[in-house]
Amino acid sequence: MSNFDQQLQKMKSQPGFVAALDQSGGSTPHALELYGIKKGSWSNDEEMYGLVHQMRTRIITSPSFTGDHILAAILFENTMDRDIEGKPTADYLWDVKRIVPILKVDKGLDPEKDGVQLMKAFPQLGALLDKGRSKRIFGTKMRSVIKQANPAGVKSIVAQQFEWAAQIIAAGMVPIIEPEVDIHCPQKAQAEELLKSEIKAKLRDLPATQRVMLKLTLPTQVDLYADFVKDPKVVRVLALSGGYSRDEADELLRKNHGVVASFSRALVEGLTAQQTDAEFNAELGSAIKSIYEASIT
Repeated sequence: MSNFDQQLQKMKSQPGFVAALDQSGGSTPHALELYGIKKGSWSNDEEMYGLVHQMRTRIITSPSFTGDHILAAILFENTMDRDIEGKPTADYLWDVKRIVPILKVDKGLDPEKDGVQLMKAFPQLGALLDKGRSKRIFGTKMRSVIKQANPAGVKSIVAQQFEWAAQIIAAGMVPIIEPEVDIHCPQKAQAEELLKSEIKAKLRDLPATQRVMLKLTLPTQVDLYADFVKDPKVVRVLALSGGYSRDEADELLRKNHGVVASFSRALVEGLTAQQTDAEFNAELGSAIKSIYEASIT
């Protein structure tokens, strides 16, 4: 069985969750600050990305971070381009940890229009996908945001996600479609119903041999996405933490059966550069255990 087939089998059937380690340019300073590295500790972007790679290397090489509980890790391009313990990051994840490597491919958001923020145009997507395949990346992730329950806006956001997904599938990878509903959306439940309807229509049109993953905000209505969990074209339904604390996100996740976590900030909550390795590994292990347990309901 090829690596891709093994990874697809793991993503489909193994219990666990997805670690989102993909904060990029705009969110990196904040991620470092939460980790206890203050602004001003670096003098240029290269130094900043070096520090964030040290942080991610510490997470990925931790004995707490293994394929027993973690299905996949989402990286951004800069992390994919670097090595961990002498191996390209994606190879280290799979060969050493048995964790599936996934690449964030969007380049940020357009200004809000029709109550949503679409992904910025990215004509270089094809070249990035070629590079990802050459580095043995299994799949991709791309995020856009719904701020209002605006039917036209939600339709446009799902259309863009599935357009990009078609290009990603054609490149031999499995896309994570992530149209996040802002947890502060004043009509959150209504926005989620609109989103569900639009995704359902797109999945109906998807050829039977094609596969996607969905990464969605924990919904107001429990088990709203149960149909997607059962859909044979959906490899996995993932939940983003979306600004909830880890405890809040875990509690909501437990109620949504068959959905597994893909947490970013909620995963690394409480980790700091100042901790000893023993403290760091214990804190990370505790976070992984709680998120894993919430993901297997």
